[in-house]
Parts: sequence; C-alpha cells; structure tokens
Amino acid sequence: MNPVIVIPTYNEKNNIRTLVEAILKIVPQTRILFVDDNSPDGTGVAADALTKEYPQVTVLHRQKKEGLGRAYIAGFKEALKMGVDYIIQMDADFSHDPKYIRRFLEEINDCDLVIGSRYLVPGKLVNVSALSILANIYARSILGLKTTDCLGGFKCFRREVLEKIALDNFISNGFVFQAEFIYRAHKKGFAVKETPIDFCRRREGKTKKSIKIMLEAFFKIPLLRLRPG
Repeated sequence: MNPVIVIPTYNEKNNIRTLVEAILKIVPQTRILFVDDNSPDGTGVAADALTKEYPQVTVLHRQKKEGLGRAYIAGFKEALKMGVDYIIQMDADFSHDPKYIRRFLEEINDCDLVIGSRYLVPGKLVNVSALSILANIYARSILGLKTTDCLGGFKCFRREVLEKIALDNFISNGFVFQAEFIYRAHKKGFAVKETPIDFCRRREGKTKKSIKIMLEAFFKIPLLRLRPG
C-alpha cells in the first residue's frame, strides 16, 4: 500500500509537529503532504523544518490563501504526481484523530472512497456545531445523497477517484468542497463507504469558517445539481 496524507494548513504552526509525530507513530511509512497557503504565523517555515527531520514529510507552498477547496485541489494534484495509490485528507488541528488512519487503510480495500462520519456515533455530536448539522442536512437534501456526513473532511480514497472527478471543474472553495467531492464521486459511480469517527475540538488556533464561507455553501450547493460532471 502506497498512501499519502494531504493536510492543508493556514496558521497551524502549533499543531503540525505534534500531528506528524502522532501520524507516524500509527503509520510510520506513510507520506505526509502539507499544503500551506503562506501562513503569516510561520506554519510553512515550521513545516519545512519537519522535512529535514522526517523524510516522509513534504510541503507544497502556495502564494496566498484561496480557500480550503483550492488548497485541497493543489494538494491532490501534487499527490498524483507522487505516484501514490491512496490519498487521505484530514485537518491539521486534531479535530480528526490520527488513530482512525489505520482503519481507513483497511476499509479502502473493498471500496473506492471511505468517509469518516461524525453522525454514526450515537450521542457523540457534542463537538459538532449546530451550523454544521444544519448545513449537512441542507447538502444531503439538495444533492440527494444518502451519505450521513456530506461535509466530512476526513476521507481516504483511491487515486482513480481523483483521476475521474474532474478536479479542474470544481466550483466550491470553502467547506462545501467536501460535499462537492462526495457528490462528484457518487455521480461517477464510485463505491462509497462510511465509518464512524469521533469529532474532536481543535487543539490550537481559530476556526477558519466565516460568513462568506457559509453563504458560499448556501448558494453553491444547488448549483452543483445543474453542473455537468
């Protein structure tokens, strides 16, 4: 198995070293690709320092912040160039627990896309905001998806998914990018599987969600139904 973990960063300097150590303790041979959008707190510099300590770590530097979706697309294209077979995406703030990575890599053997769902663990939504719950219901209803967590950002998928879902045609930049990714994968007929995860509070830093990002979700989700694949 030849995986890479793609992690976008913006002002996550205080999280990335601990995250790398936690990931490599669980899956020592996996590669880690940070995609940094020129973080003013020096995250990119800190990530470069990690590449000198850990040969598994690579950093893709981008000139400016353009949104989560643009960062992921840049990271996914770089991952394909690396020749990997499997890609994992996760956040840098420990809201996604690295302990689930090994399970993802096991479950991807019988599907194309594994989604870590926050909604499959009864009574464990204490760290999921009411806004996220409502946005998820909205996305599911508009897009006609049966996936319980349409906005889940902790995933594992085969490289073939990236090769077929037309990354250059994505229209979303904020967290609605997650729904667009899942929607495009469903439309292409890929086998999707969900697995329960606990969603944690970020350890350091501030949330990147804003009114602009919320409005994007409200207006762009319906547009996805009108766009060709």
